Amino acid sequence: MPVPLQGIVGEFPPWLEALITSEYALAVLFLVFVLEGAMLMYFVPSELLVPGTLVLLGYEVSTVAAVLGVAVCGATVGQFALFKLAQRGGREWLLEKRWFRVSESTLDRFDGWFDRWGPLVVPASNAMLFTRGMLTVPAGLAEMDGRRFLALSAVGTLVFEAALAGLYVLGVDLLW
Repeated sequence: MPVPLQGIVGEFPPWLEALITSEYALAVLFLVFVLEGAMLMYFVPSELLVPGTLVLLGYEVSTVAAVLGVAVCGATVGQFALFKLAQRGGREWLLEKRWFRVSESTLDRFDGWFDRWGPLVVPASNAMLFTRGMLTVPAGLAEMDGRRFLALSAVGTLVFEAALAGLYVLGVDLLW
């Protein structure tokens, strides 16, 4: 099966084409989304992950559904890991970690959001640009129920990623 972008950009390196067309492509994508959900993907904007994947894999309905499923599951797993770290390690422990790149003042702001609006701000923040995942730590620090966090996090992520996929597909259809 040819890679959708090959006609536009020419030949991909053999290793990249092999990965894109292999049965491991969605597994790699899952791992990328776990890192994104855990707020460890600082070098790639999360807003580009689903559209970029659809550029590489195509946008047939089954492909879009698979990519959305992997994105939601991966990001939710990553957010849940960070949620549990916040519950167990606490605020000060997280702020001391080099890999946790959220400042104390930013965390204070999102703590205020959680205090003001409660758990329903988790899916709202996951569905908005630039705030994805930012309520994960306040939810963990507030000892929110883990199952409730998982459900709310997944709903917000699905809204966000489906909107990105929809905009990509609509944009491709309008351009071509």
